[in-house]
Amino acid sequence: MNATAITLSVVLALAALAGGGAKLAGASPMRHDARRFGFSLAAYRLIGLSEVMAAAGLVLGLAWWPIGAAASLGLVCLMAGAVLAHLRAGDPPGKTAAPTIIAALAIAAAALTQAAA
Repeated sequence: MNATAITLSVVLALAALAGGGAKLAGASPMRHDARRFGFSLAAYRLIGLSEVMAAAGLVLGLAWWPIGAAASLGLVCLMAGAVLAHLRAGDPPGKTAAPTIIAALAIAAAALTQAAA
């Protein structure tokens, strides 16, 4: 695996861990977002758990690329859902920037890890 794929996987893992950890912990802004998006706190925590699992998969993928590729694609799906939740809530387009960028980077990470295999 090349240095770009490794760096991208680590950065994405940190981003997913930060967001997922905050959701799992039930941080105040996350509880507010859950209500605003129409999710129960339990459902929002499941999303957080999925993000934490994606982070773990990205790190494990450094040792075995298929896990990293699957985790990257799972993260793309989670971020697509985040974009849809923001749009459905009537948020301005700028609110969709972070999940859109993370999804694009996750696609690149999946491609790079597979290409480096």
